[in-house]
Amino acid sequence: MLVPIANDPRDYAWGSTTLLADLEGREPSGRPEAEVWFGDHPGSPARVADGRTLDAWLAAEGRAAGAPERLPYLLKLLAAASALSIQAHPTIAQAQEGFAREDAAGVPVDAAHRTYRDLNHKPELIVAVSDEFVALAGLREVGDTRRLLAALGDAAAPLSAALAASDPETALRRALVWALSGATPDDLSAFLAAVHSARSDEFAAELDNARRLIAEHPGDPGVVVALLMNLVTLRRGEGLFVDAGVLHAYVRGLGVEIMAASDNVLRGGLTPKHIDVDELLSIVDTTPGPARVVRPRPDGEGIGRYDVPVADFALTSVEVRGSAVEVPLSGTALVVATEGDVTVAGGGGDAVPLRPGRAVLVAPDESAVVLHGTGRVYFAEPGR
Repeated sequence: MLVPIANDPRDYAWGSTTLLADLEGREPSGRPEAEVWFGDHPGSPARVADGRTLDAWLAAEGRAAGAPERLPYLLKLLAAASALSIQAHPTIAQAQEGFAREDAAGVPVDAAHRTYRDLNHKPELIVAVSDEFVALAGLREVGDTRRLLAALGDAAAPLSAALAASDPETALRRALVWALSGATPDDLSAFLAAVHSARSDEFAAELDNARRLIAEHPGDPGVVVALLMNLVTLRRGEGLFVDAGVLHAYVRGLGVEIMAASDNVLRGGLTPKHIDVDELLSIVDTTPGPARVVRPRPDGEGIGRYDVPVADFALTSVEVRGSAVEVPLSGTALVVATEGDVTVAGGGGDAVPLRPGRAVLVAPDESAVVLHGTGRVYFAEPGR
């Protein structure tokens, strides 16, 4: 069974006014358009053709087609014109413990200061649809950050002192504490002023990005956190995987994002929202190292699979060049088009044409679909 689905863009302030409109070949709405959710998440469930939300359709009709009552993943188109908040997500065990603790304390699930809104983790993968997608992910090697901070002079001395610990994880934890709660207003002001004047051939891109963040988030200590993180530029088709505890922030570009279905977010800057520094530090992964860039593994003509170490989801890119492409499936799939015109055909004779920005749910009673046309689509499925 093939079920066309659609949704309206969410107008978060960081959203682009043009990227989604350009992808879909329509006039811009004039508002920021940040994300389109293709899934059954109660925050913004997709709609089926008769106007029902996808969660309602799954509850009423999905089981007959073999679909679960709830999808284990959420698929999105994400269009960022400015940086999202720096954030990290808990493991399942941390989410369960934190949820129970906040429940016991009587914190309402929808309270602005609530951290744990469900019992799940939230690993995620984003794949660049635009020519470039810029992100911050993970904490840079300490020695590299020390060289970057040298370009800021005396204003960076307190942060450099925090990084002087011999153990890299201890050093980075102390640096995060200073950035988020230890720096005085004067310390932070001096640090940000030094970023404006700093010059470094080695870290020119990082400093340019920090200056952009200062313009977007004046006086925000998240700029300091950002300078501890890896700056990543994905090329079209490259992915970035973010596991539990990894600090990250998407900066600009258009991407296809898939994640485990969860609302558990601990923020670390670049936001006016609630930041619980102690709780963030209790779950953050301070292991330094490069960001986890994932490139598609060829798995047949035009098919590329993004290998990730979680069972919640799998993402596959399929390029169709005129010849029919058969794609085997492993469960309830969501398919979204990003290029060209592609028709998704099921075994029962159903066929759904997709153009960029359109999506379809493929129920488990279809063990495979056949794609016709010319273009590119992404398949979201449960993990294999």
